[in-house]
Amino acid sequence: MGERILYEITGSDREHFLQGLISNDTRKLKDGLVYAALLTPQGKYLADFFLLARGDAIVIDLDESIADSTIKRLSMYKLRADVQIAPSTLKVYRGTGPAPEGALADPRHPDLGWRLYGERAGDDGSDWDAIRVAHCIPETGIELTPDTYILEAGFERLNGVDFRKGCYVGQEVTARMKHKTELRKGFVTVGVSGPAERGAEIMADGRRVGQLFTRAGEHAIAYLRLDRAEGALQAGEAEITYL
Repeated sequence: MGERILYEITGSDREHFLQGLISNDTRKLKDGLVYAALLTPQGKYLADFFLLARGDAIVIDLDESIADSTIKRLSMYKLRADVQIAPSTLKVYRGTGPAPEGALADPRHPDLGWRLYGERAGDDGSDWDAIRVAHCIPETGIELTPDTYILEAGFERLNGVDFRKGCYVGQEVTARMKHKTELRKGFVTVGVSGPAERGAEIMADGRRVGQLFTRAGEHAIAYLRLDRAEGALQAGEAEITYL
C-alpha cells in the first residue's frame, strides 16, 4: 500500500460540489465511507479515493501518487463555489482483524477489513495483494491507470459507482457502457503456472489478448480481451488460465 494523503474539503457547497464531479453519490456519506472515482469528460480514470464525513468537512483519502494532481483538478472545478480544500492532519490505519472503535468498513469488499482515521498511519501487516487478487480488486497506479474505464475495473461490483445519482464528469460514457454494450475487456483473476513478470503480455494463438498485473501465488489480476481469451494462454513462460 502506498502512503495515503488526506485533505479536508469544507464550505457550504462541499457536498453539492463533489456530487457533480465523482462517480458515487455523496448522500451515502451518512452511512460510512464512500469509494469513488474522478474521471475525464471522456470517461477515463483520473483518480480513486475514499470520502469520509467528519464534522463540517468531507475528508478525501488518496494514494500519494495521485494526491497532488487530484487536488489540482478539484480546485480547477471550484469556480465560485463555497469550497475550500486544505491538507488534513488525519492519518489512516487499516487492517483485517477485529475492528477497533471508530473504524469504518472498507466499502469495496468485506475481506478488505476496515480503515481507522486518526493519529496512526500504516496497516496491520495483512497480505493485501493476496486479498486483492482473490477478489479482483484493482489498485491505484498498478491496475488503475489513465487508460482505465472504471466499469472494466469492476467499480460497480466494488461499490464505486452509482447509476441513479445524476450527472457527473464522465457519466455519459460510463452510463453508455453500462446500458448499451456488453463489456468485452476488463480485469479478471487468472491462474498462473510458471514464471511471469508483472506487465507481461498475455498471448493466445500469437495474438495479444491482455496483460498480467498483480500476482499472489498461483493467481493474478489480469486485463483481458474477454472475447479472445480462449484456448491456451501464455504470459512469458507461464501458462495462464482464465478462471
